[in-house]
Amino acid sequence: MKYSIIIPTLNEEKLLPELLKQLEEIDVKKKFNAEIIVSDGGSTDNTVEIALEHADVVKVHTGSYKQTIAEGRNIGAQIASGEILIFLNGDIILNNAKKFFEYLDYSFYNSDYLALTCNVKVFPEEEILSDKLFHGFYNAYFHALNIFGVGMGRGECQVIRRDVFEKIGRNNQSLIAGEDFDLFMRIRKLGKVLHTNKVWIYESPRRYRKLGYLHVTWLWLRNSSSIVFRKKSISSEWEQVR
Repeated sequence: MKYSIIIPTLNEEKLLPELLKQLEEIDVKKKFNAEIIVSDGGSTDNTVEIALEHADVVKVHTGSYKQTIAEGRNIGAQIASGEILIFLNGDIILNNAKKFFEYLDYSFYNSDYLALTCNVKVFPEEEILSDKLFHGFYNAYFHALNIFGVGMGRGECQVIRRDVFEKIGRNNQSLIAGEDFDLFMRIRKLGKVLHTNKVWIYESPRRYRKLGYLHVTWLWLRNSSSIVFRKKSISSEWEQVR
């Protein structure tokens, strides 16, 4: 197996079908030798039923505790059989699914990059000026972090070589927030990360609409600083926004 697409979910019945539809339309399983794994955190809506119709493997968290998204990704990776792990959040869509996987084939698979991440934008039909400004700045900032050796790959889209993922000890699943920053900091210490603008993903703006960009930025800064200096998150819970 070449690629394992791992999608952590929690109550994503509204948006997950769009991503799965994209993957089916390009016949990703056959044309790109990929498998689809949904690692569900214990959804109470129809997410699991939707996943069972489209994914190769669906793993549902049934524990009494609330699973972190880092743990969800780790569990998906344990099940995966691909050489390359592609972590995609359940509320995103690819700008062009066929181009995305062709890019992986020709620009990442046989390269010396250890991981790949890309720009993140808001769904085009919902994008407003504040979205363009916020994401334009942060895409450039995260790109710079990878160039200058810090490392950053937002959880919305992470592509990691399986052997590298195992070597660094996977995601730190005790982190409530900032687990993506922590993971790519550790990867960047081993080698290069490719941050590309040739392909990108769109995400739902629901969190920004509810909390506001200033609040989201403050949460990001607090958690990333705490991870750097204290090796743990500030947030005790990452609010579910649906």
